[in-house]
Amino acid sequence: MNPFKINNITELKRISKEIRKDIILSISEAGSGHTGGSLGLADIFTTLYFNVINHNPKEPNWEERDRLILSIGHVAPVLYATLSQAGYFSKEELLTLRKLGSRLQGHPNKKSRLPGLEVSSGSLGQGLSIAVGMALAAKSNKEKYRIYAILGDGELQEGSNWEAAMSAAHYKLKNITAIIDRNNCQIDGRTSDVMEIEPLTEKWRAFGWNVLECNGNNFTEIINTCRSAEQSVFRPNVIIAKTIMGKGIKSIEDDFHWHGKAPTNDEAEKFISEIY
Repeated sequence: MNPFKINNITELKRISKEIRKDIILSISEAGSGHTGGSLGLADIFTTLYFNVINHNPKEPNWEERDRLILSIGHVAPVLYATLSQAGYFSKEELLTLRKLGSRLQGHPNKKSRLPGLEVSSGSLGQGLSIAVGMALAAKSNKEKYRIYAILGDGELQEGSNWEAAMSAAHYKLKNITAIIDRNNCQIDGRTSDVMEIEPLTEKWRAFGWNVLECNGNNFTEIINTCRSAEQSVFRPNVIIAKTIMGKGIKSIEDDFHWHGKAPTNDEAEKFISEIY
């Protein structure tokens, strides 16, 4: 069940623009947060929640829903903006981001009881392990729902990811799809300068995964690649999604300095006018 299932690319682009606006507004109001990665993932989150995954905002705990695990918890603003756009909670609540007592903490917090949130996350390198556990439980119980794990490329420098990858292949968890936000940036610079992670395709294949690649800012490619992953018969799936940090705002695109920087009110107004 997906009450949206939008196939019109023009409409998906419109929704993604709204999500980018809400990301900027919420982070600017908070005065802190992770702008670049959140903007870069807006197209992937739009595609997942408005086309690919089965979910129902009117019944957030529906047993047959697909599960999405945001391992890179610091880009929570894109998750919150998407959940709000999908109707899980009001848009006004986005302006409480990172404030004391808010359900919208800097990293997703399951104890906040925010509808649509599956797990607490933010300590990098743990999300894939959680997703593998969920996928194994689903397989053991013969459940048909899928698990989606969103990973950062810099996060792959954490060794725990590769232990989880090995487990998923061993148990032939075809019901899991990991999506890597391959924007080549992390907090201290380019991933190639901080700690090289290539060759990614060969590494995942060596660990027994079905490897797919796409432009993570192209709706048609994201949809088609996710559908291909669903057809995998024996292997877990990983999508290496090539994205642009800060996508949608030309003046900050591909600039790692915006990894964890919040726009001022004046910058926020300028950025929103620039979104394309």
